[in-house]
Amino acid sequence: MFLGDGMSLTTVTAARILQGQRKGNTGEEDALSFEKFPHTGLSRTYCANAQVPDSACTATAYLCGVKTNIVAIGISAAVNFNNCSGSEDPANQVSSIADWAQKKGKATGIVTTTTLTHASPSGAYAHTTNRFFESDTDILTYGEGQNDPAFCTDIATQLITQEPGKNFDVMLGGGMGKFLPNTITDKFGVAGERSDGKNLFSKWQADNPGGVLTYNRDQLLSVDATKISKLIGTFNSGVMNFHKMADATKEPTLAEMTKKTIEVLSHKGGENGFFVFIEGGLIDYGNHYNTPALALDETIEFSEAIQVALNMTNPEETLIVVTSDHAHPLSISGYPGRGTNILGLNQHDTDVYGVKYATLNYAVGINQYQDENGQRIDLTDQIDEPLFMAPSYIKGAIGVHGGEDVGIFASGPQSHLFSGVMQQNTIPHLMAYAACIGDGPTLCDN
Repeated sequence: MFLGDGMSLTTVTAARILQGQRKGNTGEEDALSFEKFPHTGLSRTYCANAQVPDSACTATAYLCGVKTNIVAIGISAAVNFNNCSGSEDPANQVSSIADWAQKKGKATGIVTTTTLTHASPSGAYAHTTNRFFESDTDILTYGEGQNDPAFCTDIATQLITQEPGKNFDVMLGGGMGKFLPNTITDKFGVAGERSDGKNLFSKWQADNPGGVLTYNRDQLLSVDATKISKLIGTFNSGVMNFHKMADATKEPTLAEMTKKTIEVLSHKGGENGFFVFIEGGLIDYGNHYNTPALALDETIEFSEAIQVALNMTNPEETLIVVTSDHAHPLSISGYPGRGTNILGLNQHDTDVYGVKYATLNYAVGINQYQDENGQRIDLTDQIDEPLFMAPSYIKGAIGVHGGEDVGIFASGPQSHLFSGVMQQNTIPHLMAYAACIGDGPTLCDN
């Protein structure tokens, strides 16, 4: 499963155009790797108590098959916000497709450009009332004084010490600080975040003597998939850097992480196969920052990682599902001519005052580009800046999510099931049906 976090359909369209324009073409005729998949559908992303969702309730839907409350992960909607006792109760916990795969003997892994404890990958293994409880310190910070880390298990601890997290064969992403005590400095010169004094990576290493820890691109690429038992890679203290801003000699790309992950899981899973969750998590960050140059570049990187997976697998035996958790209110506006710079000004239209406007705009965001009289200003001299912040209509501290449906793109066995307009929580059940895992109906029943 590939997850483009915050990858709205407009983001897909704009990234496709940018990819084509980078080739020197007009752009509209181009296609991202997953747009060539034979079957497509739409996913309805609302959560149990929210019209517009976040990445936590959606992760519970597309990985656990149950809609839950906003900010919650791996639990039912019966648990209220910040109710740790409710999230610790097994009766309220829901299992993920990663857990179902492990129970059938498949190798499993998670890959992300955010942190290993971020909302999206956490849907594969965690049970928490608050997605921000990534470390014990976070429980004190975000728990509103209601929760004690001694009785509320943080997400990092769940990943290393509980099933299914501790059984993952591969874990690649950022977020080293969530696993280390604040008394030591991590590999990137930043103090760890934990207050309990625990070094969770040391525990993982003790529990997995054949496991390998990697911290940079060279270490990851040099791993021999046939000679290790498990693999962890953490490539930043927090989330990884945007591809456009990363040091390519130190941080692996999502495509490189995908390649190494498939190598390890293919070897480890053998005839039983594998399940892996791979997230292009910084698409969302680019849209939140109202910086389409970053969001679209991350989408193109995401597409390249999917192409790697296509090249390394057999479409007759490997189901690949690509989707998004939620949208962003990004629009392609007006009537720009064919081949108009997707990151530039619409050269073929103006507002009623004769001022040209950006082709890409957000509904809510950081900068409205107005003068002292509230009139829009000319962006000609600003819009070509590499990290230009696109205009927004409503002033916000940061960009927000959108509530419209997102795309589903599927290739491989039973990919025809991913069509039409479906509830987001249907996705893992269909994947489980195709893979003959889980407790529901499967293809193997016949």
